[in-house]
Amino acid sequence: MNLSDWPLDAIHTIAAARGVQVWPVGGVVRDLFLERETHDWDFVVDRDALRLARAVADALGGAYFPLDAERDTGRVVLERAGGAPVVLDFAVLRGPHLEADLRARDFTVNAMALEPDGTLVDPNGGYADLRARLLRAVGPQAFDDDPLRMLRAVRQVAELGLRLEAKTAAWIVQRASTLTRPSAERVRDEFARILLAPAAADHVHMLDELGLLVHVIPEMEDLKGQAQSPPHRFDVWWHTLMVVEGVAAVVGALDGAVLPPAYVDAPERVWDEVRRVVGRFAQPVARYVEVSLTGGRPLRALLMLAALCHDVGKPLTCTEDERGRLHFYNHDHAGAEMTAERMRALRFGRAEVDWVERVVQAHLRPAHLACAKGAVTRRAVYRFFRATGDAGVGVVLLSLADHLATWGPHLEPVRWQRRLEVADVLLSHYFEHFEETVAPPSLISGRDVMAALDVPAGPALGRLLERVREAQAAGEVTSREEALDMARACLNKGAPEGSSS
Repeated sequence: MNLSDWPLDAIHTIAAARGVQVWPVGGVVRDLFLERETHDWDFVVDRDALRLARAVADALGGAYFPLDAERDTGRVVLERAGGAPVVLDFAVLRGPHLEADLRARDFTVNAMALEPDGTLVDPNGGYADLRARLLRAVGPQAFDDDPLRMLRAVRQVAELGLRLEAKTAAWIVQRASTLTRPSAERVRDEFARILLAPAAADHVHMLDELGLLVHVIPEMEDLKGQAQSPPHRFDVWWHTLMVVEGVAAVVGALDGAVLPPAYVDAPERVWDEVRRVVGRFAQPVARYVEVSLTGGRPLRALLMLAALCHDVGKPLTCTEDERGRLHFYNHDHAGAEMTAERMRALRFGRAEVDWVERVVQAHLRPAHLACAKGAVTRRAVYRFFRATGDAGVGVVLLSLADHLATWGPHLEPVRWQRRLEVADVLLSHYFEHFEETVAPPSLISGRDVMAALDVPAGPALGRLLERVREAQAAGEVTSREEALDMARACLNKGAPEGSSS
């Protein structure tokens, strides 16, 4: 096999000068066979891996990081103009020789190496498994050594388009409870990558069937069997899987992708209608979902997590009326609190928790706007984004998926067109009229009001300013003088108390 000359030739030259042996191993070899571009290279070294890493960094002008001095593992990051950084990881052999190292790895497709002359070293049959599109563990000990590899199995099935070998699946089921051993941060990172991979709903379902999901988000278990009243057709669990798939399809509509849904059974024409509405804002929405708040995770992953958790509060809030109809009053607020608590347990960043919490809490708001008579006003738009902030776009995307999952083949055209209309209005204001209706720059400040109208500082002043700003967003106030006149009129009427509700 032939790997790219750069940086491999330079690394072999440096290693030879130092009298050490080095082999590319793992993902870079696997991706070579899959014809996937890679920016991450793993190498095993027979000795002095840290020193070799430092020498490579010095020779190639890269940054050197000692990852684990005790295990002789280091990293080199090479920046390239106009391209993604190249990451080179060097680790000393785990075992007396290369074959022993490969037999101690996780999956056969990740347990291949290349000799300097390009000869494949494959003691576990990884190449044959790769050709068969099979993910097979090297042995059950792989999961005993590191239970996180059970999540990694699902992630690699999702990312690489493989199928999980039956015996490997059985080993995971037997050991699922040990997923509590790895740190929350490691579990979080693998789970987030599963949500970002193609067919996320399928792979969330796979996590559940393997007994892993309950150890990541235990709240999901109570969704199973939780009945719902019409127009819902399924329990909350199956509805949730449909919404997760629906969100992925709505986001996929940004680039015109046509996904054959496995769960969402709405009429096929709706995806053209989604593309027509969401596609108008394809570029700004695409940039929006790729924004990272913390930890390098894009909003797209957080949106999928919000979809997974949007109805998590339903079992807790379920009531039944005298006619036998089920209600879930305040499940949005209860679910938001539960989701935030779970995310904190998984060590998501504060900004990430806040964003997802707002999406879950507000996921019913577009439905409320759609049920109101008449056009969506500028005042309503302002109030929507005042409540949701930068999470508002995520709420809109989730709401479309939620509606399609709820109604499915029984979608009512008038209701659906109204939902699309609301989505179009909210997205157009956010991306095209942001400073007019979403976050208009204030015409007057607290100091202006205090000086001109003799109003003391305090909560009442804040409510007064908010009332004026809302009127500004609604187009009722357009100048500083009009803003002060309105503030004066509100004071004369005693209006600011509670006026911003």
